Amino acid sequence: MSRRKFLNTAGAGMAGILATGSAPAFAQGAPEVKWRCVSSFPKSLDTIFGAAEVMSKRIAAATNGKFQVQVFAAGEIVGGFQVLDAVQGGTVECGHTAPYYYVGKDPTFALGTAIPFGMNCRQFNAWWYVGGGDQVFNEFVNTYGVQSFLCGNTGAQMGGWYRKEIKTVADLKGLKLRIGGFAGQVLAKLGVVPQQIPGGEIYPALEKGTIDAAEWVGPYDDEKLGLNKIAKFYYYPGWWEGGPALHTFVNQKAWAALPKDYQAIFEAACHEGNTMMMARYDAGNPPALKKLVAGGTQLRGFPRPVMDACYLAALELYAETSAKNPAFKKVYEHYMKFLEDQVAWFRVCEGTYDNFMANRPKPGAAPAKKA
Repeated sequence: MSRRKFLNTAGAGMAGILATGSAPAFAQGAPEVKWRCVSSFPKSLDTIFGAAEVMSKRIAAATNGKFQVQVFAAGEIVGGFQVLDAVQGGTVECGHTAPYYYVGKDPTFALGTAIPFGMNCRQFNAWWYVGGGDQVFNEFVNTYGVQSFLCGNTGAQMGGWYRKEIKTVADLKGLKLRIGGFAGQVLAKLGVVPQQIPGGEIYPALEKGTIDAAEWVGPYDDEKLGLNKIAKFYYYPGWWEGGPALHTFVNQKAWAALPKDYQAIFEAACHEGNTMMMARYDAGNPPALKKLVAGGTQLRGFPRPVMDACYLAALELYAETSAKNPAFKKVYEHYMKFLEDQVAWFRVCEGTYDNFMANRPKPGAAPAKKA
Protein backbone atom coordinates (compact mmCIF):
# COMPACT_ATOMS: atom_id res chain seq x y z
CA MET A 1 0.00 0.00 0.00
CA SER A 2 1.36 3.45 -0.90
CA ARG A 3 1.88 5.94 1.90
CA ARG A 4 -0.60 8.42 0.39
CA LYS A 5 -3.27 5.75 -0.08
CA PHE A 6 -2.78 4.55 3.49
CA LEU A 7 -3.10 8.04 4.94
CA ASN A 8 -6.25 8.74 2.95
CA THR A 9 -7.85 5.41 3.89
CA ALA A 10 -6.85 5.43 7.55
CA GLY A 11 -7.67 9.13 7.88
CA ALA A 12 -11.14 8.64 6.48
CA GLY A 13 -11.76 5.72 8.84
CA MET A 14 -10.59 7.60 11.93
CA ALA A 15 -12.59 10.68 10.88
CA GLY A 16 -15.71 8.51 10.76
CA ILE A 17 -15.09 7.23 14.28
CA LEU A 18 -14.65 10.75 15.64
CA ALA A 19 -17.71 12.08 13.81
CA THR A 20 -20.16 9.36 14.85
CA GLY A 21 -18.71 8.35 18.21
CA SER A 22 -18.86 4.70 17.15
CA ALA A 23 -17.13 2.25 14.87
CA PRO A 24 -17.39 2.92 11.12
CA ALA A 25 -20.19 1.22 9.22
CA PHE A 26 -17.88 -1.28 7.54
CA ALA A 27 -17.04 -2.79 10.94
CA GLN A 28 -20.64 -3.84 11.57
CA GLY A 29 -20.44 -6.70 9.06
CA ALA A 30 -16.70 -7.19 9.14
CA PRO A 31 -15.14 -10.52 10.07
CA GLU A 32 -13.83 -11.24 13.55
CA VAL A 33 -10.05 -11.53 13.61
CA LYS A 34 -7.92 -12.42 16.60
CA TRP A 35 -4.17 -12.07 16.54
CA ARG A 36 -1.44 -12.64 19.08
CA CYS A 37 1.44 -10.20 19.45
CA VAL A 38 4.57 -11.20 21.36
CA SER A 39 6.70 -8.46 22.88
CA SER A 40 10.44 -8.38 23.48
CA PHE A 41 9.79 -6.49 26.72
CA PRO A 42 8.41 -7.16 30.21
CA LYS A 43 5.25 -5.44 31.42
CA SER A 44 7.29 -3.66 34.09
CA LEU A 45 8.81 -1.50 31.34
CA ASP A 46 5.45 0.11 30.83
CA THR A 47 6.55 2.71 28.28
CA ILE A 48 8.18 0.33 25.81
CA PHE A 49 5.72 -2.50 26.40
CA GLY A 50 2.95 0.10 26.40
CA ALA A 51 3.41 1.00 22.73
CA ALA A 52 2.08 -2.42 21.73
CA GLU A 53 -0.81 -1.96 24.16
CA VAL A 54 -1.64 1.41 22.60
CA MET A 55 -1.65 -0.26 19.19
CA SER A 56 -3.85 -3.13 20.43
CA LYS A 57 -6.43 -0.88 22.11
CA ARG A 58 -6.72 1.41 19.10
CA ILE A 59 -7.27 -1.52 16.72
CA ALA A 60 -10.06 -2.90 18.91
CA ALA A 61 -11.69 0.51 19.33
CA ALA A 62 -11.53 1.35 15.63
CA THR A 63 -13.15 -1.95 14.60
CA ASN A 64 -15.75 -2.15 17.36
CA GLY A 65 -13.91 -5.14 18.77
CA LYS A 66 -13.99 -7.11 15.54
CA PHE A 67 -10.20 -7.10 15.17
CA GLN A 68 -8.35 -7.89 18.38
CA VAL A 69 -4.62 -8.14 18.96
CA GLN A 70 -3.65 -9.65 22.31
CA VAL A 71 -0.21 -8.61 23.54
CA PHE A 72 2.03 -11.04 25.45
CA ALA A 73 5.07 -9.93 27.44
CA ALA A 74 8.52 -11.40 26.92
CA GLY A 75 8.64 -14.95 28.22
CA GLU A 76 4.90 -15.60 28.15
CA ILE A 77 5.04 -17.32 24.75
CA VAL A 78 8.62 -16.78 23.56
CA GLY A 79 11.71 -15.07 24.95
CA GLY A 80 12.44 -11.44 24.22
CA PHE A 81 15.03 -12.25 21.57
CA GLN A 82 12.86 -14.87 19.82
CA VAL A 83 10.15 -12.52 18.54
CA LEU A 84 11.36 -12.50 14.94
CA ASP A 85 11.52 -16.29 14.83
CA ALA A 86 8.00 -16.59 16.27
CA VAL A 87 6.54 -14.21 13.68
CA GLN A 88 8.55 -15.58 10.80
CA GLY A 89 7.53 -19.15 11.63
CA GLY A 90 3.86 -18.33 12.09
CA THR A 91 3.76 -19.19 15.80
CA VAL A 92 2.10 -15.77 16.21
CA GLU A 93 0.82 -13.23 13.72
CA CYS A 94 2.90 -10.30 14.94
CA GLY A 95 5.50 -9.15 17.42
CA HIS A 96 6.72 -5.89 18.97
CA THR A 97 10.49 -5.72 19.08
CA ALA A 98 13.71 -3.88 18.32
CA PRO A 99 15.12 -5.07 14.97
CA TYR A 100 18.71 -4.66 16.13
CA TYR A 101 18.23 -7.61 18.47
CA TYR A 102 18.71 -9.76 15.37
CA VAL A 103 22.06 -8.52 14.11
CA GLY A 104 23.32 -12.05 14.70
CA LYS A 105 21.18 -13.09 11.74
CA ASP A 106 22.19 -10.09 9.64
CA PRO A 107 23.70 -6.72 10.68
CA THR A 108 21.22 -4.99 8.37
CA PHE A 109 18.60 -5.37 11.10
CA ALA A 110 20.44 -2.72 13.13
CA LEU A 111 19.44 -0.04 10.64
CA GLY A 112 15.80 -0.58 11.56
CA THR A 113 16.45 0.50 15.14
CA ALA A 114 19.67 2.46 15.61
CA ILE A 115 23.32 2.47 14.69
CA PRO A 116 26.11 4.32 16.50
CA PHE A 117 26.05 8.03 15.63
CA GLY A 118 22.87 7.57 13.62
CA MET A 119 19.56 9.41 13.42
CA ASN A 120 17.60 10.90 16.28
CA CYS A 121 13.89 10.15 16.65
CA ARG A 122 12.59 12.94 14.43
CA GLN A 123 15.14 12.20 11.73
CA PHE A 124 14.30 8.51 11.76
CA ASN A 125 10.57 9.23 11.49
CA ALA A 126 11.24 11.51 8.53
CA TRP A 127 13.39 8.86 6.85
CA TRP A 128 10.82 6.14 7.48
CA TYR A 129 7.57 7.92 6.66
CA VAL A 130 8.70 10.32 3.93
CA GLY A 131 12.26 9.51 2.86
CA GLY A 132 11.64 5.96 1.66
CA GLY A 133 13.12 4.24 4.70
CA ASP A 134 10.11 1.98 5.12
CA GLN A 135 10.40 0.69 1.56
CA VAL A 136 14.12 0.02 1.62
CA PHE A 137 14.06 -1.63 5.06
CA ASN A 138 11.00 -3.72 4.23
CA GLU A 139 12.66 -4.97 1.06
CA PHE A 140 15.20 -6.48 3.42
CA VAL A 141 12.91 -7.88 6.14
CA ASN A 142 10.50 -9.28 3.54
CA THR A 143 13.19 -11.88 2.84
CA TYR A 144 12.49 -13.15 6.37
CA GLY A 145 8.77 -13.45 5.68
CA VAL A 146 7.72 -10.41 7.71
CA GLN A 147 6.43 -6.89 7.12
CA SER A 148 7.65 -4.15 9.45
CA PHE A 149 5.75 -1.17 10.86
CA LEU A 150 7.28 1.57 12.97
CA CYS A 151 5.85 1.45 16.50
CA GLY A 152 7.85 3.40 19.06
CA ASN A 153 11.02 5.30 19.82
CA THR A 154 12.78 6.04 23.10
CA GLY A 155 14.58 9.14 21.91
CA ALA A 156 18.29 9.57 22.58
CA GLN A 157 19.35 7.17 25.30
CA MET A 158 21.81 7.54 28.15
CA GLY A 159 25.29 6.05 28.01
CA GLY A 160 24.83 3.78 30.99
CA TRP A 161 25.92 3.12 34.56
CA TYR A 162 29.58 2.71 35.52
CA ARG A 163 31.29 1.91 38.80
CA LYS A 164 34.37 3.86 37.72
CA GLU A 165 34.76 7.05 35.72
CA ILE A 166 35.66 6.97 32.03
CA LYS A 167 38.23 9.71 31.56
CA THR A 168 40.23 8.43 28.58
CA VAL A 169 39.96 5.87 25.81
CA ALA A 170 42.36 3.69 27.81
CA ASP A 171 39.69 3.36 30.54
CA LEU A 172 37.58 1.34 28.11
CA LYS A 173 40.11 -1.46 27.78
CA GLY A 174 38.91 -4.63 29.48
CA LEU A 175 35.61 -3.03 30.60
CA LYS A 176 32.80 -5.62 30.72
CA LEU A 177 29.82 -3.61 29.51
CA ARG A 178 26.26 -4.79 29.00
CA ILE A 179 25.73 -3.72 25.42
CA GLY A 180 25.00 -5.53 22.21
CA GLY A 181 24.57 -5.14 18.51
CA PHE A 182 26.71 -2.80 16.46
CA ALA A 183 27.61 -0.68 19.48
CA GLY A 184 29.20 -3.70 21.08
CA GLN A 185 31.26 -4.33 17.97
CA VAL A 186 32.38 -0.69 17.84
CA LEU A 187 33.44 -0.69 21.48
CA ALA A 188 35.18 -4.03 21.08
CA LYS A 189 37.58 -2.26 18.70
CA LEU A 190 38.56 -0.07 21.66
CA GLY A 191 39.03 -2.92 24.11
CA VAL A 192 35.57 -3.21 25.68
CA VAL A 193 34.23 -6.71 26.35
CA PRO A 194 30.55 -6.43 25.28
CA GLN A 195 27.93 -8.54 27.05
CA GLN A 196 24.47 -9.23 25.59
CA ILE A 197 22.13 -9.51 28.60
CA PRO A 198 18.30 -9.19 28.66
CA GLY A 199 16.87 -6.28 30.65
CA GLY A 200 15.62 -8.41 33.51
CA GLU A 201 19.07 -9.87 34.14
CA ILE A 202 21.09 -6.64 34.14
CA TYR A 203 20.72 -5.81 37.85
CA PRO A 204 21.98 -9.15 39.22
CA ALA A 205 24.85 -9.22 36.70
CA LEU A 206 25.99 -5.76 37.75
CA GLU A 207 25.47 -6.53 41.44
CA LYS A 208 27.53 -9.75 41.30
CA GLY A 209 30.31 -8.11 39.31
CA THR A 210 29.72 -10.25 36.23
CA ILE A 211 29.78 -6.96 34.38
CA ASP A 212 31.45 -3.65 35.23
CA ALA A 213 28.90 -1.36 33.64
CA ALA A 214 25.53 -1.48 31.91
CA GLU A 215 23.47 0.59 29.53
CA TRP A 216 19.73 0.25 29.22
CA VAL A 217 17.50 3.13 28.11
CA GLY A 218 17.23 6.33 30.13
CA PRO A 219 16.21 7.74 33.53
CA TYR A 220 12.59 6.56 33.50
CA ASP A 221 13.37 2.91 32.79
CA ASP A 222 16.79 2.79 34.45
CA GLU A 223 15.32 3.89 37.77
CA LYS A 224 12.87 1.00 37.59
CA LEU A 225 15.78 -1.43 37.22
CA GLY A 226 17.51 0.12 40.22
CA LEU A 227 20.89 0.37 38.51
CA ASN A 228 21.67 3.55 40.49
CA LYS A 229 21.91 1.42 43.63
CA ILE A 230 24.98 -0.36 42.29
CA ALA A 231 26.84 2.10 40.03
CA LYS A 232 26.89 5.85 40.76
CA PHE A 233 28.34 7.28 37.53
CA TYR A 234 25.64 7.87 34.91
CA TYR A 235 27.07 8.74 31.50
CA TYR A 236 25.60 10.52 28.50
CA PRO A 237 24.89 10.49 25.63
CA GLY A 238 24.24 6.96 24.45
CA TRP A 239 25.85 7.71 21.09
CA TRP A 240 24.92 4.23 19.88
CA GLU A 241 21.20 4.99 20.23
CA GLY A 242 20.41 8.54 19.18
CA GLY A 243 16.83 7.61 18.34
CA PRO A 244 16.24 3.84 18.54
CA ALA A 245 13.06 2.74 16.82
CA LEU A 246 10.79 -0.12 17.81
CA HIS A 247 8.80 -2.06 15.23
CA THR A 248 5.84 -4.35 14.91
CA PHE A 249 6.82 -7.32 12.76
CA VAL A 250 3.87 -8.98 11.00
CA ASN A 251 3.89 -12.39 9.34
CA GLN A 252 3.50 -11.73 5.61
CA LYS A 253 0.91 -14.48 5.06
CA ALA A 254 -1.18 -13.22 7.97
CA TRP A 255 -0.90 -9.68 6.61
CA ALA A 256 -1.99 -10.70 3.13
CA ALA A 257 -5.06 -12.45 4.57
CA LEU A 258 -6.10 -9.39 6.58
CA PRO A 259 -8.94 -7.27 5.08
CA LYS A 260 -7.68 -4.04 3.54
CA ASP A 261 -9.67 -1.93 5.98
CA TYR A 262 -8.07 -3.75 8.88
CA GLN A 263 -4.65 -3.27 7.33
CA ALA A 264 -5.21 0.49 7.24
CA ILE A 265 -6.35 0.56 10.88
CA PHE A 266 -3.42 -1.63 11.94
CA GLU A 267 -0.89 0.70 10.35
CA ALA A 268 -2.57 3.77 11.83
CA ALA A 269 -2.53 2.12 15.27
CA CYS A 270 1.20 1.44 14.95
CA HIS A 271 1.66 5.11 14.10
CA GLU A 272 -0.17 6.06 17.30
CA GLY A 273 1.99 3.67 19.33
CA ASN A 274 5.07 5.27 17.79
CA THR A 275 3.99 8.79 18.75
CA MET A 276 2.80 7.89 22.25
CA MET A 277 5.99 6.10 23.30
CA MET A 278 8.16 9.12 22.55
CA ALA A 279 5.71 11.44 24.29
CA ARG A 280 5.71 9.27 27.41
CA TYR A 281 9.50 9.20 27.58
CA ASP A 282 9.75 12.95 27.10
CA ALA A 283 7.31 13.41 29.97
CA GLY A 284 8.81 10.76 32.25
CA ASN A 285 12.56 11.21 31.88
CA PRO A 286 12.96 14.71 33.45
CA PRO A 287 11.39 13.91 36.85
CA ALA A 288 13.14 10.52 36.93
CA LEU A 289 16.52 12.15 36.31
CA LYS A 290 15.91 14.72 39.05
CA LYS A 291 15.10 11.91 41.46
CA LEU A 292 18.24 9.95 40.52
CA VAL A 293 20.51 12.97 40.96
CA ALA A 294 18.88 13.83 44.28
CA GLY A 295 19.64 10.27 45.38
CA GLY A 296 23.35 10.57 44.69
CA THR A 297 23.72 9.68 41.02
CA GLN A 298 26.63 11.54 39.43
CA LEU A 299 26.12 12.64 35.84
CA ARG A 300 29.09 12.49 33.51
CA GLY A 301 29.43 13.35 29.84
CA PHE A 302 31.68 11.12 27.76
CA PRO A 303 34.93 13.04 27.11
CA ARG A 304 35.28 14.34 23.55
CA PRO A 305 38.39 12.18 22.82
CA VAL A 306 36.35 9.09 23.78
CA MET A 307 33.47 10.16 21.52
CA ASP A 308 35.86 10.86 18.63
CA ALA A 309 37.54 7.47 18.99
CA CYS A 310 34.18 5.69 19.06
CA TYR A 311 32.97 7.61 16.00
CA LEU A 312 36.02 6.64 13.96
CA ALA A 313 35.70 3.02 15.09
CA ALA A 314 32.05 3.06 13.97
CA LEU A 315 32.96 4.31 10.50
CA GLU A 316 35.57 1.57 10.25
CA LEU A 317 32.97 -1.06 11.16
CA TYR A 318 30.44 0.27 8.64
CA ALA A 319 33.03 0.14 5.86
CA GLU A 320 33.97 -3.43 6.77
CA THR A 321 30.34 -4.55 6.93
CA SER A 322 29.36 -2.84 3.68
CA ALA A 323 32.24 -4.52 1.87
CA LYS A 324 30.96 -7.99 2.67
CA ASN A 325 27.17 -7.54 3.00
CA PRO A 326 25.28 -6.12 -0.03
CA ALA A 327 21.97 -5.87 1.88
CA PHE A 328 23.57 -3.80 4.61
CA LYS A 329 25.37 -1.63 2.08
CA LYS A 330 22.13 -0.82 0.25
CA VAL A 331 20.14 0.19 3.34
CA TYR A 332 23.12 1.90 5.02
CA GLU A 333 23.89 4.14 2.03
CA HIS A 334 20.21 5.12 1.73
CA TYR A 335 20.10 5.84 5.47
CA MET A 336 23.32 7.87 5.55
CA LYS A 337 22.43 9.99 2.52
CA PHE A 338 19.24 11.05 4.28
CA LEU A 339 21.05 11.59 7.59
CA GLU A 340 23.65 13.94 6.10
CA ASP A 341 20.93 16.32 4.89
CA GLN A 342 19.20 16.09 8.25
CA VAL A 343 22.38 16.96 10.15
CA ALA A 344 22.95 19.97 7.89
CA TRP A 345 19.44 21.25 8.58
CA PHE A 346 19.63 20.63 12.34
CA ARG A 347 22.97 22.45 12.45
CA VAL A 348 21.38 25.57 10.94
CA CYS A 349 18.20 25.82 13.00
CA GLU A 350 17.11 22.96 15.25
CA GLY A 351 20.47 22.46 16.94
CA THR A 352 21.05 26.19 17.34
CA TYR A 353 17.70 26.61 19.04
CA ASP A 354 18.21 23.62 21.34
CA ASN A 355 21.69 24.81 22.32
CA PHE A 356 20.39 28.27 23.18
CA MET A 357 17.58 26.86 25.30
CA ALA A 358 20.05 24.64 27.16
CA ASN A 359 22.25 27.67 27.95
CA ARG A 360 19.71 30.50 28.09
CA PRO A 361 20.06 33.31 30.67
CA LYS A 362 18.30 32.83 33.97
CA PRO A 363 15.18 34.98 34.51
CA GLY A 364 16.21 38.41 35.75
CA ALA A 365 19.79 38.14 34.48
CA ALA A 366 21.28 41.25 32.95
CA PRO A 367 21.38 41.20 29.14
CA ALA A 368 24.75 40.69 27.48
CA LYS A 369 26.62 43.92 26.89
CA LYS A 370 27.33 45.01 23.35
CA ALA A 371 30.99 44.93 22.31
